[in-house]
Amino acid sequence: MFQSIRDHLTKQLAKLRSRFGQVKELPLGDVVPLEVVEQVVQDTVGPHRNRVFPPLVTLSTFIQQVLTSEQSCQKAVDQVVAERVAQGQAPCSSDTGAYCRARDRLPAELIERLMQTTGPALEAQAEVAWRWKGRVVKLVDGTTVTLPDTPANQAEYPQATSQASGVGFPQARLVGVLSLATGAVHGVAIGPCQGKQTGEHALLRQLTDHLAAGEVVLGDKYYSSYWCLAELQQRGVDGVFPLHGSRHSQLRAGQEEAVVTWDKPKQRPAWMDAATYQRMPATLTVREIRAKKGILVTTLVDVKAYPRKAILRLYKQRWHVEIDLKFIKAVMRMGELRCKTPALIRKEILIHLLAYNLVRLVMAQAAKRSGRVPCTLSFSGALHALTAFQAKGLLDAGQSLILRYEHLFRSLIRHRIGNRPGRVEPRAVKRRPSKYPFLTKPRQQARDELLQNLQYA
Repeated sequence: MFQSIRDHLTKQLAKLRSRFGQVKELPLGDVVPLEVVEQVVQDTVGPHRNRVFPPLVTLSTFIQQVLTSEQSCQKAVDQVVAERVAQGQAPCSSDTGAYCRARDRLPAELIERLMQTTGPALEAQAEVAWRWKGRVVKLVDGTTVTLPDTPANQAEYPQATSQASGVGFPQARLVGVLSLATGAVHGVAIGPCQGKQTGEHALLRQLTDHLAAGEVVLGDKYYSSYWCLAELQQRGVDGVFPLHGSRHSQLRAGQEEAVVTWDKPKQRPAWMDAATYQRMPATLTVREIRAKKGILVTTLVDVKAYPRKAILRLYKQRWHVEIDLKFIKAVMRMGELRCKTPALIRKEILIHLLAYNLVRLVMAQAAKRSGRVPCTLSFSGALHALTAFQAKGLLDAGQSLILRYEHLFRSLIRHRIGNRPGRVEPRAVKRRPSKYPFLTKPRQQARDELLQNLQYA
């Protein structure tokens, strides 16, 4: 019996991997090794029954759910029913109850470990030409997402204090570490938007294990604090950030750059213990560089190895993290989540990031095959092409799978992002909003008032 379940698990894994280009004959076809996924499943799930929705079927269905535009549980279950019929199996019930219970059972650790496996594995096989001066560059940034207004979500992720009770939505803050070369997510920290240790600095401290010695980190001015730079330097990581507005530049008038010294603040932050404060260096040697709109600060102090213009060009690429987060929130619809409990909310965020990494994997395969850089390909175009091929079953295991992927790669290469330097857009919309006013009271209260005022003939 256990051998039968293992064989079934292996078939499910092979099918899931083939849908995202994990075939030996394809470039980067071993980013998600079969044995690694099997080990993660065994570690996180353990022994389980062979149900209609075993862990990997649930995982695969969950991934497909967040990759589609509708993202409803009903559509996800209907796709499973159709797939079983197409394979000659007995159709399962179209009721969503079994699938929703299977998602409840699916460990969040399984999704997170797979997401954290795909990012570094893809980075390890990235082309040298995709890197900056042979170094891996990571992007860090924070964003927020809104959740359904349920008591459980409100308790874990409270809504903004400026919103009245019953008319606002819970909010969660995310800080992610992404690759500049591949666009893949390496790690994410999730927390509420208010309370102690909920800021982007606090969440970034949870992600330092995703930064390795020799790497370079790009971020906005929020991360250019003494403590952040010192932590990165102790790990052998260099950073490039705009100078924070609370710190004065040491550059003289007309001076383009200079290597300067920062003294450790005399007051220990409330979040830092005494031992950590003592371990921090007494001074930091950093380099200030004048840019068109402000000052950049970096720990890349070697002027010959890292010229000023090279650093300025590198920092311009920080905008990729804004675009990548927009892809995840707008194109993949993660900006407004659907799950009703904090546990499922975490899984929903992680499954979006895992699905995003798998799409990025296919984009990297197409880029490697065509000699391009992944960030020049359109994520939206890649997602549309990939889901279209998957919807027709063209990426299931078969003798012509390699040829089908070649057609997919050619389609992805056509979806390129144009080189548009200096492009700007106003932060305004042309289309007018709906004539209906905003809801300013709890929905049930508004319903009761409508019923009271309803006139019967």
